[in-house]
Amino acid sequence: MIDILNQFWRAYLFWDGQRLSGLAVTLWLLVASIGIGFVCAIPLAVARVSKKRWLSTPVRAYTYVFRGTPLYVQLLLIYTGIYSLEFVRSHSLLDAFFRSGFNCAILAFALNTCAYTTEIFAGAIRSTSHGEVEAARAYGMSWFTMYRRIVIPSALRRALPLYSNEVILMLHATTVAFTATVPDILKVARDANSATYQSFNAFGLAALLYLVVSFALVALFRRAERRWLAYLAVRTH
Repeated sequence: MIDILNQFWRAYLFWDGQRLSGLAVTLWLLVASIGIGFVCAIPLAVARVSKKRWLSTPVRAYTYVFRGTPLYVQLLLIYTGIYSLEFVRSHSLLDAFFRSGFNCAILAFALNTCAYTTEIFAGAIRSTSHGEVEAARAYGMSWFTMYRRIVIPSALRRALPLYSNEVILMLHATTVAFTATVPDILKVARDANSATYQSFNAFGLAALLYLVVSFALVALFRRAERRWLAYLAVRTH
């Protein structure tokens, strides 16, 4: 029993010299997809709230599509659907990219979380205090400077509680990565269960790892909220 548990922990937590552990792969999927999604969501959120329909309509369509379809289906389309196209296989760079299940998983996760994050940031931008905007204009700031120095920093701070939920949900969503044969925590658990038939041990340890990572993320975001949203707490008293 102890030997089996030790084997599970080594597969989940340690690097064997040839490949990353299940926990490392899961964390890398999360960090990469969240990082790409965050960077792309900021300009898309600005376009989403734009009064110019030619700018806001494509972003609205993108967010509706990726929020209205399951992530599992999106991953299958990117991993198996796109690679089946002739022009993808005939192009060396595209062929190399979409042949990798890891690349496809990151792309699917990044596009999905970017859609949700765009709507979160867009809502925060819309709720920016009119007084802040008027003060920026009174100082003679241009549109770009106002968004860079006033609107976007304020919106990102106020969006932090909702964005923390999105990060946690994205961590849980990485469990579908096994569809693209990515050896994340769940893939390791499934392989361990198939090899040992110790379902409770295999999936129980996987659940424990997800729980620990989730609590760590929650703690980090709560600390960030206390630091960057302290002015809101003072204003309410």
